[in-house]
Amino acid sequence: MSDLSKKRVISVAITGSWPTREDNPNLSITPQEIAEDVYASWKAGAAIAHIHVRNDDGSPSTDFKKYKETIDLIRAKKDCDICINITSSGSVDFGDEERIYPLQQLLPELASYDAGTLNWQHRTVFYNPPQFLEKLGHALQESNIKPEIEIFDAGMVYNAIHYIKTGVLKAPCHFQIVLGAAGGMTNTIENLVHLKNILPEGSTWGACGIGKGHMPIMLATIAMGGHLRVGMEDNVMYHKGVLAESNAQFVARAKRLLEEAGFDAATPDEARQIYGLTRKVF
Repeated sequence: MSDLSKKRVISVAITGSWPTREDNPNLSITPQEIAEDVYASWKAGAAIAHIHVRNDDGSPSTDFKKYKETIDLIRAKKDCDICINITSSGSVDFGDEERIYPLQQLLPELASYDAGTLNWQHRTVFYNPPQFLEKLGHALQESNIKPEIEIFDAGMVYNAIHYIKTGVLKAPCHFQIVLGAAGGMTNTIENLVHLKNILPEGSTWGACGIGKGHMPIMLATIAMGGHLRVGMEDNVMYHKGVLAESNAQFVARAKRLLEEAGFDAATPDEARQIYGLTRKVF
């Protein structure tokens, strides 16, 4: 039996909704590209793959066929046991059923749960009203999918605590702190410490910093005992002025940093134990 206290989970956020190939030509767009990217990231040390899909023109999508093709391609790699985490957002413009339907049909182990509404990028509204959050929370419980509660500001933590008290969310919960999104809390160490300190007792948590906050937040998260998220959804640059070659490159660096700090990257099955996930067999 491995010592899980020495393990840290690396999640890879492959594509997201916002980066484009103008930002980085190595961004994965098609189901085939995303699946190959996930496979390479798994080989590099990722235990969880966070999945968005895109339309053929690169725009955000909730097309069920795109999700199914992508997930089927990942699951077809027989030696790859990576945990699947499908977004429940996709874009700010999608309706409730569009956002929930792929989750209920494809049954990932995790799904994102953005615990509040945000003035996204100072340009539009990332709309997560109470009615949707209640509907999503109950749908995830019915499908035995663990919510990854995404936190962009402190109010979202308190929203999640309310939904735990009312039974919409089931403790112990897993939180993903995302810092540096325009409209949310900035990617400072002080903000990370504050958010971590107000999480419900017994929760698991990870963090990431968008853009230039990527490295400082990752290093602080390692020091504070959290889990890691890396990938082109959050950051397309490997170093200042140097484009990332792949998501696997980010994963490999995170794994090296964990090892330098005396930890190991968790395997997918170890991540399932740490987060309390139910492995899906198809």
